[in-house]
Amino acid sequence: MESEFKNELTERLIRYTAIDSQSDELSDQSPSTDQQFDMLNLLKAELVALGAKDVELTDYGVVLATVPGNISAPSVGFLAHVDTAPQFNASGVKPRLIKGYNGGDITFPDDPDLTLSPNEFEYLKDKKGDDIITASGTTLLGADDKAGVSIIMTAISNLLQNSELKHGPIRVAFTPDEEIGRGVKKQLATDLGVDTAYTFDGGGVGDLEFETFSADKAEVNIKGVSIHPGLAKDKLVNAIHIAAKIISTLPQATLTPETTEDNEGFIHATDMVGGSSEMTLRFILRDFELEGLKNKGDLLKQVCEVINSSEPRAEITCKISPQYRNMRYWLEKNMRPVEIAKKAMKNLNIEPCSKPIRGGTDGSLLTELGVPTPNLFTGMQNIHGPLEWISVQDMEKATYLCLEIIKEFSKEKE
Repeated sequence: MESEFKNELTERLIRYTAIDSQSDELSDQSPSTDQQFDMLNLLKAELVALGAKDVELTDYGVVLATVPGNISAPSVGFLAHVDTAPQFNASGVKPRLIKGYNGGDITFPDDPDLTLSPNEFEYLKDKKGDDIITASGTTLLGADDKAGVSIIMTAISNLLQNSELKHGPIRVAFTPDEEIGRGVKKQLATDLGVDTAYTFDGGGVGDLEFETFSADKAEVNIKGVSIHPGLAKDKLVNAIHIAAKIISTLPQATLTPETTEDNEGFIHATDMVGGSSEMTLRFILRDFELEGLKNKGDLLKQVCEVINSSEPRAEITCKISPQYRNMRYWLEKNMRPVEIAKKAMKNLNIEPCSKPIRGGTDGSLLTELGVPTPNLFTGMQNIHGPLEWISVQDMEKATYLCLEIIKEFSKEKE
């Protein structure tokens, strides 16, 4: 592949990642943070400037746009999310470009003790000579998923500037709040207006994912009995102690993210807030199968009931809410989008690699809503932490893949 898009991808990713757009699970607004509008409004303006049509920022926080078709062919959609993960500092990102990576350890200017080593991360070993983008050491980079945004914007720019490229209608969507499982509202499936879509939100070159976790979230509220500690004998019920018992009773050697891999699910405590009178515990529950997901929810409820029975003066409630479901349940009935992506990869001499995602994408919810949406690679690595990095050359391969998928769709009858 010729190096056609490298400079544009580099410029876009560095510019986009420097913009704060972290989501917030504890916020009730939508999008969950106002700062996501900095990215959304920028992308809206850039799409208008490129000449895209039907550009809008919906009332539910999604930027939509159309590249009109110039032949009769099926429409296809491409999505990426603008928010960055709330698990690590994402404010004040200082992206930096390492041209022609020399194959050795990468150090970070803002944290001299931090090292990104090919001895620890196998994928980095193969990137000698590539242009690598990282943050400065105190933040994540945000290539998840501003790499996807950069890839789609670069591909769309190319289409709009080259009218000789034949294609059907292309729809683009940039979503907020994907990292907290709230990126897709029900109306998006209708507003997007396509039968098939793809998210660019994957990892290494060749990744083509059509199986995700199924996901629920859980909130446990604990009300103790509050009284002055000097008068507390046989009266005080400390909600902090109750919360600690719940955490310690749940499995520690199994069923946690740090003890599971491959097809194993988990119960993950994400937040603990409150005080001695009242505490709130938040969990995410993950499994590839619905039965396994239900079992994890039942286990959490059972633990709460057992702890409550040992201290009936406390009030413990456990609420479990659905987030998304494994897209495989729908895609295994219609593998056409997957097969088209596989063919496009092979046309580019890229070997497809399909394995279950230990996470989810906007495609999980879209697929459930009737728009089959597999997930494609961007090149992002070590996401959600300070060692996050990406190869510009990997992003370039993903840009060619986007255009090749469009080419494959252009061969089909509408």
